Amino acid sequence: MQVEQVEPRGVAFRGAVWEGGTTTPYDGAVVVDGRGRIAALGAAVDLPEGLRVFGGAGCWVGPGLVDAHVHLAFGGAELALRGGVVAVRDLGAPLELARRWRTDGRPPVGSARVATAGPVVTAPGGYPSRSWGADGFAMFLDGADGAPALAAHLAAAGVDLVKVALEPAGGAPVPAPATVRALVDAAHEHGLPVTAHALTVAMVRRALDAGVDELAHTPVERLPEDLVDRIAAARVAVVSTLQCFFSGGEGGAAAANAAALHRAGVPLRYGTDLGNAGTRPGADPRELDRLADTGLGRLGALRAATEGAARAYGIRAGTGRLTLGEPAALVLLGGDPLLEPVLWRAPMAVCSDGVLVLP
Repeated sequence: MQVEQVEPRGVAFRGAVWEGGTTTPYDGAVVVDGRGRIAALGAAVDLPEGLRVFGGAGCWVGPGLVDAHVHLAFGGAELALRGGVVAVRDLGAPLELARRWRTDGRPPVGSARVATAGPVVTAPGGYPSRSWGADGFAMFLDGADGAPALAAHLAAAGVDLVKVALEPAGGAPVPAPATVRALVDAAHEHGLPVTAHALTVAMVRRALDAGVDELAHTPVERLPEDLVDRIAAARVAVVSTLQCFFSGGEGGAAAANAAALHRAGVPLRYGTDLGNAGTRPGADPRELDRLADTGLGRLGALRAATEGAARAYGIRAGTGRLTLGEPAALVLLGGDPLLEPVLWRAPMAVCSDGVLVLP
């Protein structure tokens, strides 16, 4: 793998150009200047003689993916970028790691952009403190009175959002309704949105009662119609993480919920829950196919993984679309990913924040 700065004169990518959103791909080119910004794109771009050009007939150029749910302790941001993911959002890590990873502005050379939630807020002894999060991955909140101080502490640490765990599996304690409400209110006072780990009907209701902004997973207990409608009415987005549930044997119910949520107009954001069984850094064509099967179709799934996931709380601007004058965060593939999603496993090139990543 080769990582280098884009040379001062820039670089070009040729192929079927998809600018993102509802645009139609066209045979053309994208030129990235030495500052890492898109200097030209279109079907009739005049490429200066001697300009370094990647791709050509049969290739595809489009926005890199955004993963709205990862755990970088189990796979680094450098590996994500090499796999076609230009921005990630870590939803559970000790504060010292979150501070190290978080990128406010340009990330380290060769790394995806990173937004962080810091430790998962939970009840004393609650999930994930007794399992994978035993070493600083959880932060305890013992009652509503402690919410203002905890939110202030996280805000001072520079997190981009707050994650709360409402996971009763195995008899684990969960924050009481009043505690969750107090946490959400306190976080919002600091401008921090709140995403909730809530997989059951009861816990989804608790999350909505508290006013959370997002669900960090598709729930795995079948949601009644009234609850689906309530999620839609509250304009709460849902991060997919479908493939990891299929790997764990809970995929059927999660997929049915995702389809119902999509039909109700709930935004589904691409997220893999990197760190779970069967996941690896970089784009996951299986997650894209799971999203497509909800009724989104492959184009809709790709939109959920680009401009959709780029709208997830904490993700920086400049990802999700190809826009003239904006920072480039693009991927060159060897063919059309709508026909062959597996092409995401082996990008021909990635260009993000002025850095070129080549195989």
